[in-house]
Amino acid sequence: MSPYIIASIVVGYFALLILISYLTSKKATNDTFFTGNRKSPWFVVAYGMIGASLSGVTFMSVPGYVQSSQFTYFGVVLGYTIGYIAIAYILLPLYYKLNLTSIYTYLDKRFGSNSQRTGSFFFIVSRLMGSALRMYLVVFVLHEFVFKAIGVPFWALALFFIVLILIYTFKGGIKTIIWTDTLQTTFMLLSTVITIVFLLKEMDISFFDMMSQAADEGYTRMFETDWRSNNFFLKQILSGAFITIAMTGLDQDMMQKNLTCKSLKEARKNMLSFSVCIVIVNILFLVLGVALMTYSSQTGFALPEKSDSIFAAVSQNLGSVTWIIFIIGLVAAGYSSADGTLTSLTTTFCFDILQFEKKDYDEAKKTKIRKRTHLAFAAIYFIIIIVFKPFHTDSLIKMLFDIAGYTYGPLLGLFSFGLFIKNRQPNDKAVPFIAILSPIISYLLNIYSEELFFGYKFGFEILIVNGLLTFIGLLTFSKKIEENN
Repeated sequence: MSPYIIASIVVGYFALLILISYLTSKKATNDTFFTGNRKSPWFVVAYGMIGASLSGVTFMSVPGYVQSSQFTYFGVVLGYTIGYIAIAYILLPLYYKLNLTSIYTYLDKRFGSNSQRTGSFFFIVSRLMGSALRMYLVVFVLHEFVFKAIGVPFWALALFFIVLILIYTFKGGIKTIIWTDTLQTTFMLLSTVITIVFLLKEMDISFFDMMSQAADEGYTRMFETDWRSNNFFLKQILSGAFITIAMTGLDQDMMQKNLTCKSLKEARKNMLSFSVCIVIVNILFLVLGVALMTYSSQTGFALPEKSDSIFAAVSQNLGSVTWIIFIIGLVAAGYSSADGTLTSLTTTFCFDILQFEKKDYDEAKKTKIRKRTHLAFAAIYFIIIIVFKPFHTDSLIKMLFDIAGYTYGPLLGLFSFGLFIKNRQPNDKAVPFIAILSPIISYLLNIYSEELFFGYKFGFEILIVNGLLTFIGLLTFSKKIEENN
């Protein structure tokens, strides 16, 4: 298929996003940008969050991950449900009680401004890296399979994508994103289901026959029983729970969407229904991985060396229809994460670093600062995508969880201490040093784990170790709170 036709379809999709932006950003204010005026229907938020939480990396990496790790990723997915329940009944009540715009304002109220800025700093670093890599994967695939053929440079395609995000989020912010996420979730899921149907038709087998064949070849193995393995099932479940608590419950991007709901009751409905949907959708992606492996086995189709490219390569090989469907799903998956990230980064910087709530700024000045911050983060986003290209060698989903393990760990420790240790107050000045030292120690433990712990290899649970080290550090440098008589 002509790359020009694919490019036209991509541009048409962007035009649809801009139309939604136009409709949702009328009479938009700073409150609209940051909180959506707290009027978002909970079921719309829940549905849209599916795409936002999965992103282009899940869309590309999880099906390819089946090749090397079978269904063992499902243990992480089971852990997700535990994490979502904890968010619904522990974190959301706290955020609504304090009426927060940025969730890191809680750290200021509980510990002090140094802790607030430390929490927001780790979120900014993690989200910038994580979301930029998600967008990188979308740009990489489209460039390799479509735009390279017509002479479009990688950097130009990346810039084009980021400019379009700016166009449709610049005014409406989180309110616009709530509605664009629903569109993007729909296209991403349709792309996955339709591709599975086409693969079954191409192989001329039923769904159950495919799963039976995959089981015989070992692809449906869910539980790794070797406790030393990275994929040991108990580690996967525990890691999934804490990954969810950290990367959703302590993440401004995901929580900002929840906090646009009208009340705590509706936000909780959103989170619980979302937790069920996310398990079903992840199973769908694992099944897609099985379909891709079975197709390769039956037809002799040579799979790419990079697992992240398997879905793209097979879709292109199947024909024009599946290729178009894949492209639309990929763009939808990539944008569902990237647009919300820029908005949440802007929110965090304005409320936690610049501390809008403590400054006597009028609306005009707030708007000016917000727009400049939005543009600055978009520029940094672009730089990360360009710089990362030579280093793309491993599965990105694994890389993203590795990054999260080191950057969300301090947030996990800070919020855990604040919530569960009520009678002690950490030294606010020591918090930044503790938060920086904990990931360094975690990294060293990870490198030498096999020598230190009898062959044990850390996986995603390094996040828990990191959070625990932060917690211990806070406890060490804390004093008992004296009760007022």
